[in-house]
Amino acid sequence: MSETITFQSVLDHLLDSKKDIPHSHLQHYSDLDPKSLRLFLDVWPSVKPNRKLLLLEELLSYLNSEVLVSYEGIGIALLKDADGEVRARAIGLLAESNNPELVDILIGIFLNDADLAPRMESANLLGEFVLLGELEELDEELQRKVEDALVSVIRGEDNPSLRKRALESLGYSSRDEMVNILESAFQRADPAWVASALRAMGRSHDNRWNDDVVSKLLDEDPRIRFAAVEATGELGIEEAVPIMVQMLEDEEEDDDVISAAIWSLSQIGGDDARIYLVNLIEQTEDEDLTAFLEDALENLDFNEELDKFDLLSLDEDNLIDELDNEEDE
Repeated sequence: MSETITFQSVLDHLLDSKKDIPHSHLQHYSDLDPKSLRLFLDVWPSVKPNRKLLLLEELLSYLNSEVLVSYEGIGIALLKDADGEVRARAIGLLAESNNPELVDILIGIFLNDADLAPRMESANLLGEFVLLGELEELDEELQRKVEDALVSVIRGEDNPSLRKRALESLGYSSRDEMVNILESAFQRADPAWVASALRAMGRSHDNRWNDDVVSKLLDEDPRIRFAAVEATGELGIEEAVPIMVQMLEDEEEDDDVISAAIWSLSQIGGDDARIYLVNLIEQTEDEDLTAFLEDALENLDFNEELDKFDLLSLDEDNLIDELDNEEDE
């Protein structure tokens, strides 16, 4: 009979830096009640710095692979930790949160934290709140505060990496000045700025950017090609499929660009994309690539089913409108 693991035993194990952190312990840090969270915070100062980062990395990895876990309690509690790297990882643990009470805290970190890492992570998460606002799942005033903070950094003289990250997060926004902001970034000579502009274009889901995105698919800089390929998938640019197939057949193409092109084909869908992905599976002997291609085909199936559902919903709406019109007559 297996021994029941208590949260206290999990914490005792955490304090022993000579031991690995078992995968089975990671679930016990999820959804902590107030008492358990207090126990965690009581032992936290005694955990060695490297051990803290190791635990947080393990929790982040587990969060990305499991649906039914939440480390929001730990994430919020560690936002004021003395270690900037801990604060950055704590923000990462909040990636699945849509708690509006976090907005002001995250804006404060984004604008004022002494370390760059937490500011970068907060920029990422603020983008998710912009998206929530666009989906009408966040108060308009809060969305505006987030966007204003992002714009202030983009247009300021802050760290260039932070400004580019802010641009990418603002990409979800539909506010009017986004067009000028993106055009300005896209026209810069710096490839990193162009890549960030392309990511923001993809996140905008605005097809006004289609030609700009396609124009960069064969750029000489792999950072730009990678961002353009990702944006192509996000925007669902069907006419880009032959170009991406051409990229996939280039034996010297960057591996990250290849992976992005495969996934973008699965987002765009269509018979040509499906046939090409199936052919790639039949031709490869690489197990990891095969698994990735199979995931891409599943994503293609999912997107096509979603499109069918949207069409059915549209047809139902049209039918209701027609019935209403008949009644009016």
